[in-house]
Amino acid sequence: MERPRATYLVNGAAIRTRRMELGMDLAECAAEVGISRAYLDQLELGYRRRPSPRIYAALRTALRVTDNQLLAAEENTPKE
Repeated sequence: MERPRATYLVNGAAIRTRRMELGMDLAECAAEVGISRAYLDQLELGYRRRPSPRIYAALRTALRVTDNQLLAAEENTPKE
């Protein structure tokens, strides 16, 4: 059985792009995810890159995306 990840390395630019595609402003998206506007801004700008599993799941739900759309490149690479 695979252990759950402690954090997820996200692609901040992908978060921002998708949020804007959905017509959501920063405050609206942050509220839907359950995080502060400042924290979402830090994720989008790459100052913070590893949200907890709970926040990652909420981001995926709010932005209606898959792992391939939200995770940074090194997280999408299969482990050998």
